[in-house]
Amino acid sequence: MLLVVDSGNTNIVFAVHDGETWRGQWRGATIPGRTADEYAVWLLDLLSRAGLDPGDVTAAVIATVVPAALYHIKSLCQRYFGCEPLVIGEPGVDLGIKVLVDRPEEVGADRLVNAVAAHAAYRRPVIVVDFGTATTFDVVDGEGSYRGGAISPGINLSIEALHQAAAQLPRVAVRRPARVIGRATVPAMQSGIFWGYVGLVEGMVRRIREECVAEGIVAAPGEIEVLATGGLAPLFVGACEAIDHLDPDLTLRGLVIVHRRATGTARQGR
Repeated sequence: MLLVVDSGNTNIVFAVHDGETWRGQWRGATIPGRTADEYAVWLLDLLSRAGLDPGDVTAAVIATVVPAALYHIKSLCQRYFGCEPLVIGEPGVDLGIKVLVDRPEEVGADRLVNAVAAHAAYRRPVIVVDFGTATTFDVVDGEGSYRGGAISPGINLSIEALHQAAAQLPRVAVRRPARVIGRATVPAMQSGIFWGYVGLVEGMVRRIREECVAEGIVAAPGEIEVLATGGLAPLFVGACEAIDHLDPDLTLRGLVIVHRRATGTARQGR
């Protein structure tokens, strides 16, 4: 079985894939200084509760945008699962796609893995909107090439900044308010955050589609579909008209595809 690790700025996700399906997925807070032993205490217990034997894990693949966490995650794989993990971004790891930007080395591992999974599953031009610590917009053309994108502050970052910078504004939870016009401070903040981000996504998608037409990536705006992924993505599906598909496991699935490519197996898709 394959241990899949997606380490983001806010959360780290561990998952186990048996070659056909997911056997378990677990999410924790990203703490860069957390040691391999600390990860193991948590993860081995979760594996046991899911009826999985750590000895059944024979390989691992890692994507991280937190360099300080990589050493400890690699040590976890080596010491507790007896395998040398494949790490996205390290020399010799072929993603199977072209990265057509000015500085390919600066693109986050998660964004590239999302592009791999999006192309494998949809086989058409797509915009991937990832609702994570940052809200990212990434363009993948019909050949699967990564063409660049945009990065905006994430929803929770915006909430925290509002709370920290304005003395009389509390910290609020993200929710979909029934009304846009709030009649008290908290509903007004929730409206501004939620519907403001809906406006951000719809506006960015419209402009990205127009640029894709201008650059010849697609012939018409409607030819490029929008995938939403990331922890808060389900909250916006149905409220944001720009979103065509919800794909919560996009990053994890991309990691499985990259690992299969590296080990010579060819199955891809969903």
